[in-house]
Amino acid sequence: MMKIQVPKGCFGYIQRKHILEVIKTIIYFSVSISLYFAGIEATGNNRNLLTIVAVLGCLPASKSMVSMIMFLKYKGCPEEVWEKLGSGHKNLYTLYDMVFTSYDKNFEIDHMAINDKVICAYSGKEKLDEKACEKHLSDMLSQNGYKNITVKIFKDISKYEKRLEQLEELDERGKVSEGVRTLMLEISL
Repeated sequence: MMKIQVPKGCFGYIQRKHILEVIKTIIYFSVSISLYFAGIEATGNNRNLLTIVAVLGCLPASKSMVSMIMFLKYKGCPEEVWEKLGSGHKNLYTLYDMVFTSYDKNFEIDHMAINDKVICAYSGKEKLDEKACEKHLSDMLSQNGYKNITVKIFKDISKYEKRLEQLEELDERGKVSEGVRTLMLEISL
């Protein structure tokens, strides 16, 4: 049986959001269009209360469409990366399918690992500007009271795996890590 909800930060989140946002948008617009034509059918013209309700119903439908377009722009973590990185990191908080937005750029991260002093992330996306992403995440951490946390983005998966092994040995997952993990979830799509 297929899961309907995939929590943010889990593998498959973006792919699931693609499906849910498309369905939600279709339903919202279908309801508005149905109400509009039901009003015309009942009164013979479009000057009726159902037309007003249908037009107001386009507001949440349009909002849903914007959300749908945002999620359709991103692919999420490839399955081979998920299989390679796995979930065997007991001393790290790990997150998948993260998209961070800034005023200038958007940053798509396939996998992220967090401990009390370091955030490491991997992205296989060629367009990703690692330095800008590191700066954006560091700024967001600072603005939320988390100081002295190093942020490093990797594009080479073998180097990223080596860094994860090093972080795993440190065994420094604590309250700071949980707060940082929560912040990363809150500031991502």
